[in-house]
Amino acid sequence: VQLQASGGGLVQTGGSLRLSCAASGGTFSNYDMAWFRQAPGKEREFVARITWSGGSAYYADSVKGRFTISRDNAKNTVYLQVNSLKPEDTAVYYCAADRINGRGIRTAQAAYEYWGQGTQVTVSS
Repeated sequence: VQLQASGGGLVQTGGSLRLSCAASGGTFSNYDMAWFRQAPGKEREFVARITWSGGSAYYADSVKGRFTISRDNAKNTVYLQVNSLKPEDTAVYYCAADRINGRGIRTAQAAYEYWGQGTQVTVSS
């Protein structure tokens, strides 16, 4: 599975962006999908996860209420709507795919088999 993330950019504090991640080369609905991010000098961290059907989503506490993950299986795409952005949201955002395995919510990087190349989000103060 190949993943291509896009939609990042430079925004002011309080602004919004919609990140997209297009999948190819596999059956998209066989995968739960997630977004991670990595800020300069920090470890990559979990942001949000959505089940294969889109029926359930899980968020890191730091983004809950501001970010929304969604997917369109007909378009093989997962989205991350990021609102009320803060300077501390500045990071490279990565999408990742985890084949359905019945193991519940997984936030560790090692759980994800496939990764996109990342898209930069910069929030100015």
